[in-house]
Amino acid sequence: MRKSLLKRTSLSLLTAALAVGAAASAQAGSLTIGHTTWVGYGTLYLARDLGYFKEQGLDVDFTVIEESAMYMAAQASGKLSGSASTIDEILKYRSKDFCFKAVAALDESHGGDGVLVGKDVTSLEQLKGQSVAVNEGSVSQFWLSYLLKQKGMSMSDLEIQNMTADDAATAFIAGRVPAAVTWEPHLSLVKAKGQGKVLIDSSETPGVIVDVVALSCDVIDKQPEDVKALVSGLYKAVEYTKTHPQEAYAIMAKGVGGYLSDPKDLAEAAKGVKFYDQAMSEKLLGTPGKEGDIAGIIKLANDTWTSLQGKPYNVSYDDLVDTRFVTPK
Repeated sequence: MRKSLLKRTSLSLLTAALAVGAAASAQAGSLTIGHTTWVGYGTLYLARDLGYFKEQGLDVDFTVIEESAMYMAAQASGKLSGSASTIDEILKYRSKDFCFKAVAALDESHGGDGVLVGKDVTSLEQLKGQSVAVNEGSVSQFWLSYLLKQKGMSMSDLEIQNMTADDAATAFIAGRVPAAVTWEPHLSLVKAKGQGKVLIDSSETPGVIVDVVALSCDVIDKQPEDVKALVSGLYKAVEYTKTHPQEAYAIMAKGVGGYLSDPKDLAEAAKGVKFYDQAMSEKLLGTPGKEGDIAGIIKLANDTWTSLQGKPYNVSYDDLVDTRFVTPK
């Protein structure tokens, strides 16, 4: 999801990767997945470290890359089999030259993202003409745009300060901006310090910010059994979190690392997400012959990024989702 401040160097890397082509070197029995640091990706590590992938003959390696353009470039050039990210984020990279599809749902932000404001602010409308720190080109901007639209507003109603979610939170706490869009653990930190409040969080926009695993199309075509093993292992991991939450958080924390390396911090962050089990995944992604709820998010993302970036996005559900593996056979 997460830390994806777009830079010219990153976009140049992506352009170069696309020029080379997206011929990922498929190797049966193994997958490599890139992602940023986010609690919702914990079940990937849980499935790996509990042996759920291995018992089905699959090895999965993870690479943390704190910028979406970078891990998408690595995937486009074949350095990675796939990536874990929000569906709105990866949609911007899908093209006829770079084919990838979501094969597994991971999580939904359910309070993990929020808008920080001063204690006297009671509505988004009060931010009109104010400076708001947000990471342009990221899920934070996508979500903020969605929130504003619900109120009959747009990004042009705000004075945008472009910075990462971490920097946005720091700037807000330091009093340099009156509002910021960020995520955990910053939301809890602001609450604890009493230096402001969370005006709105993602629990009020269910189903808008969702993370998936998207694999390159040639990997899916050449390694279908590995994709099945990946999805099956993830389902088992989610069930484990329901019955052994504390043990699960400890394993996730060790795997995800970074600011979530302490199991207590990861457990706190996990309160702001919903991990997707099989039933939730089928509803979100859909099943063969039946579109899932993600079709609505894809339309929203197309419309939002077209408006924000001034160029047309028209990625279809079929372009972006492969439902063959959602229901184990």
